Amino acid sequence: VQLQASGGGLAQAGGSLRLSCAASGRTFSGYAMGWFRQAPGKEREFVAASSFSGGSTYYRDSMKDRFTMSRDDAKNTVYLQMSNLKPEDTAVYFCAADPRALQAVISGTYNYWGQGTRVTVSS
Repeated sequence: VQLQASGGGLAQAGGSLRLSCAASGRTFSGYAMGWFRQAPGKEREFVAASSFSGGSTYYRDSMKDRFTMSRDDAKNTVYLQMSNLKPEDTAVYFCAADPRALQAVISGTYNYWGQGTRVTVSS
């Protein structure tokens, strides 16, 4: 199982970026997929998660009005559309997957992790 995150880069405050996470090795429609981020000097934090394809999507409260997570089963890819970016969104963003679906979302623990993609937001 491999997860490849991409789409990070430099954005200005108020701008947008779309992150992608391509999964390979198996079909992930029944998997929980999550996005996390880790800012410099801080702990990793939850951003968004989808319990399984067609299931509910969950967001960190401070991001739910600006970030949208989606899944494309045909491409085995999940996306994180980020809008109205703020300097405090600067972080390395990681995607994660777990076959335990909702249990993984609730526990916040995932078996598989991607390598991360860096997002830098300038003011």
